[in-house]
Amino acid sequence: MVKKFKIIYNILFFLIIASCDIKSDTLNIGQSDNLITYINSLEEYSHDEGHSSSYIYDQDELHRFDIYLTENNLKILDDDPAAEKYVEGFLVFEGKVVKNVGVRYKGSIGAWVGCLSDPDWTNPNGYKTCPKLSMKIKINWRDDKKFYGMKKIQFHSQNLDKSKMHERLGYYMFRNFGVNTPRSNHSLIYINGEYVGVFANTENVDGPYTNEHFNGGGGNLYKEVWPVRSDGSSHDEEYFKDGLKTNEELSDVTKAMMFSNSLSDNENEALKSVVDQWIDKDIFLRTLVVDRRIANDDGFMHFYHEYGNYYENHNYFWYEFPDQDKFQLIPWDLDNAFENLIQNVNPVTPIKDKWYEISNNCNGFNFGQFNLKQKSAACDKIIGSFTDYKEEYNILDQSFQGELYNMPNINLLIDKWSMQIRKAVEDANDLYGDKEPSLQEWEYNIDILKNSIEESLN
Repeated sequence: MVKKFKIIYNILFFLIIASCDIKSDTLNIGQSDNLITYINSLEEYSHDEGHSSSYIYDQDELHRFDIYLTENNLKILDDDPAAEKYVEGFLVFEGKVVKNVGVRYKGSIGAWVGCLSDPDWTNPNGYKTCPKLSMKIKINWRDDKKFYGMKKIQFHSQNLDKSKMHERLGYYMFRNFGVNTPRSNHSLIYINGEYVGVFANTENVDGPYTNEHFNGGGGNLYKEVWPVRSDGSSHDEEYFKDGLKTNEELSDVTKAMMFSNSLSDNENEALKSVVDQWIDKDIFLRTLVVDRRIANDDGFMHFYHEYGNYYENHNYFWYEFPDQDKFQLIPWDLDNAFENLIQNVNPVTPIKDKWYEISNNCNGFNFGQFNLKQKSAACDKIIGSFTDYKEEYNILDQSFQGELYNMPNINLLIDKWSMQIRKAVEDANDLYGDKEPSLQEWEYNIDILKNSIEESLN
């Protein structure tokens, strides 16, 4: 009888929600009493071994995720997104709720551009002005629990990509050419019952990720930690410890220090032997092939000037294998990929040289619309040690084009994914006007993407 009453109650509650304006004072799901009543009406999600993350990133699915927050917690997020502060919320997926999750906005400088009240994009600050911002959901914020095997999930806004395809297509190309990178598809996000838009649902790189994708994992994961300085010297122990994203409690960076010191102490043929020992040549060359084909100019190949004579690259992870002296690079943050395929559209990210070229005798130089300083990637001890493998690179590049990176396959993929999100793009524009691309603008940018890829292949 109790179960029957609960079913009737749930049906009535959903009917009330459907009949009311979610923004009106008649029913505000963000008000604490209404929110708790609604959350308690749902079945609580419980992870079991049959729940695989592969379902969340299935290329044939367009999942809907509902995030519920109190008015106060949503205000905390919206008032200062760049603080990246977690607040308590609830995640609802396919009718089941994950309670007491952490919710925050996320992003680097590019993610905030044009979306915060302070116009100074170099110093992200102010309240939220865009309909959507990238979000991270911390499943184990309060308790040690998982959602489809994951502790965190994240949704990327794609605000600067009007085609909505760059991130998903880039990761697809890496993964299907044998490079270990996150899975990504599209998803629909609702906050307190209100449609926010279509996001890139991109896998978080963390312990559960390495456990699933690296034969059980267990090794150290480092974020934006390059094994050797741009001047060829080694890093200190604290540098590697600060970059740890797994095994932080142990903080054993012995292998990373060994690799760094070996890179620092050797040159020429001896250096190549060191790199060959620590990095799988075929996988790294495949990474280079895809990275350069998709013009991932804000990735590990761009050495930005930091200070003095030092240059640093961004947007990658390294995985350290626990049972052997090996490291593997994991590309990350592909939202700026494909932009500079034909010409330098992005004023910040363009890379001047081909991957094997050196400019200004390995000293820094200014380049691009903003005249920013960079250094040739081939001057780096790791990347530079691969410049003798241009023939192997070219063979892999031809294989990549034959298997994946060709227009029949790219058109097939983009057309399929476009059909998935077409209505979602239209709905977002209907709700938010020119803050979201119209259907015509979106289609135009899809065509630009396809044409740019085709021209880059000629």
